[in-house]
Amino acid sequence: MSVETMTHSSVHEAHQDHEHHDAGGSKVFGFWIYLMSDCILFACLFATYAVLTTGTAGGPTGKEIFELPYVLVETFCLLISSVTYGFAVLAMNQGNQAGVQRWLGITFLFGLAFIGMEINEFAHLIHEGYGPQRSGFLSGFFTLVGTHGLHVTAGLVWMLVLMVQIARKGLTARMNTRIMCLSLFWHFLDVVWICVFSIVYLLGVL
Repeated sequence: MSVETMTHSSVHEAHQDHEHHDAGGSKVFGFWIYLMSDCILFACLFATYAVLTTGTAGGPTGKEIFELPYVLVETFCLLISSVTYGFAVLAMNQGNQAGVQRWLGITFLFGLAFIGMEINEFAHLIHEGYGPQRSGFLSGFFTLVGTHGLHVTAGLVWMLVLMVQIARKGLTARMNTRIMCLSLFWHFLDVVWICVFSIVYLLGVL
């Protein structure tokens, strides 16, 4: 192979790496825009809940139905999952594929525990006759908390698919970008839940 051919090959590879980097940066930026639209969605749901919170229609109030110790355990499951996802990102930066898979798996289990507890809470309330049709307050509660739960479920499906893709393709530049986008999404859900816990549950039991 001539020197000229090697030079052209090196330039072409460098150009491809640059294009991958630019594409990854554009995807992350685009995902930030998506998260901003999600912020608007949750802001509307919080505002709706605030308006409906006193509309109990003779039904139960938050103080009567919320079990704060139970929700605290649920909250810690999601908070810990955010920490474990951070370890997955650190492993990614080190090129440690096994570490990424291990921490994503642990994150998935904590997220699954969170969703399981939320479904159990909803089932218990509905069994007691406190479903979303009972009052405006409960409609707002189920809509807000349920929408967050659907987002977490979508994140878990995404995480599972990502783990399969990493197992098949390894830690490529494209996989790293997807890991970072899911990281933004997962931490965003953590922040939203802190707001839910503070506004819905903590204020609800006062």
